[in-house]
Amino acid sequence: MNNLHDSGLPDEPPVPAASSVMKSAALGECPRCGARTMFSGLVNFADTCGKCGLDYASFNVGDGPAAFLTLAIGTVLAVAAIVFDQAFHPPFWVHAIIWVPLTAIMVVYGLRVAKGALMVVEFRRDAREAGSRDVEPARHEADESES
Repeated sequence: MNNLHDSGLPDEPPVPAASSVMKSAALGECPRCGARTMFSGLVNFADTCGKCGLDYASFNVGDGPAAFLTLAIGTVLAVAAIVFDQAFHPPFWVHAIIWVPLTAIMVVYGLRVAKGALMVVEFRRDAREAGSRDVEPARHEADESES
């Protein structure tokens, strides 16, 4: 059985809806069974899903989102702090009370959501490390379909 379009190209797997990916990531849902078992801490993944046994360690999410999120959130909060300062002229300690905790909360929660979203997408797209897919079975199946 060959999944080919009229053009002769293989079907692409369906791309998951962004809202369902972000919802699953924000809630820490297992991409296989939907149980809220993805994280064992604030931003640390659990080793496996406690319900279905999915091995989270086999996914390579890494720390890619960390730098991007820190820069993006820092930019947004710096602009907000400048606007706040120009509008209200508060003393420095007010800035410290508002912006330091807000920055920490936004970075940690943003990192949790971003890492979770990457894991959900990797699972749904069956992503692997470059060069780790076994291409021989695919060639063998193609040879059988030609004969």
